Amino acid sequence: MSFDVPDDCRYLESHEWVRAEDGHARIGITDFAQDELGDVVFVELPEAGEDLKKDEDFGVVESIKAVSDVYAPVSGTVVAANDALVAEPELLNEDPFGDGWMLEVDLADESELEDLLSPDEYEEQIE
Repeated sequence: MSFDVPDDCRYLESHEWVRAEDGHARIGITDFAQDELGDVVFVELPEAGEDLKKDEDFGVVESIKAVSDVYAPVSGTVVAANDALVAEPELLNEDPFGDGWMLEVDLADESELEDLLSPDEYEEQIE
């Protein structure tokens, strides 16, 4: 099976992605993660203003198969959570890199991006 792994993202081994630009970043779970979870039925996210610490959990995704913590690929301050996921958690299944994004953050340290998996490294992990 082939999964979408966009070239403009960096990845955690725990299947979160981050797309960074000009000190800001958007975070979500990968296509592989949503496939493994199955139908997502509930999402819990932090509020704007909360601080994230790299590699610490920031939310929960509940599916028909499991309840999973979601981990921050980078440190920063949450500027927006995707409120659409509360009403439509299935957006994580339908469009994990688009409408199914989870958080937008102001990055605390852009150099943390260098520690994440490249698209090629992530693809090797999920093959």
